[in-house]
Amino acid sequence: MPTSAPDTPQRHRLNVEDYHRMAEAGILGEDARVELIEGEIIDMTPIGSRHAAAVKRLIHILSLGVGDAAIVSAQDPIILDPHSEPQPDLALLRPRADYYAAAHPRPADVLLVIEVADSSLAYDRDIKLPLYARAGIPEAWLVDIEAGSLICFIDPAADGYRHAGVVKELNTVRITALPGLELDLQGLF
Repeated sequence: MPTSAPDTPQRHRLNVEDYHRMAEAGILGEDARVELIEGEIIDMTPIGSRHAAAVKRLIHILSLGVGDAAIVSAQDPIILDPHSEPQPDLALLRPRADYYAAAHPRPADVLLVIEVADSSLAYDRDIKLPLYARAGIPEAWLVDIEAGSLICFIDPAADGYRHAGVVKELNTVRITALPGLELDLQGLF
């Protein structure tokens, strides 16, 4: 018995290998600001000056704070699953001698992801953070530039992070995966 085509067209989801082949073939420009999210190529918003400054401040704070306990990764890809390779603003990665030259980090390599939201708050909160939670990344921070606050998410689950806390006064903040470490985030905003 012949099978009929579905009544509605189905969307083709790209996988990470397709995405990389497109870049290698020149379909995606070398400087294209895109990321693969659930099989779709998503244009990333332009980086504004307040966003860039917050990322630079966090790089400085994290680098001084974590020392050799983690690698500070800025706007580099993480392969979450076969169909998602986002580029978080920052990530703390488990130390590796090759600094991930052999392959992009996977969820087990990630201690913390940080998204800095200027114009992308809803997208970061509603799309990217649930992806990180489903992948099992233990902690995510959402820096809300407009509100001048930091939201820390922990305890990942299939439907998102189970616990979130807003840090309004940025004195010291702890990273779950690095016990005993306290970061002084004063001056972030």
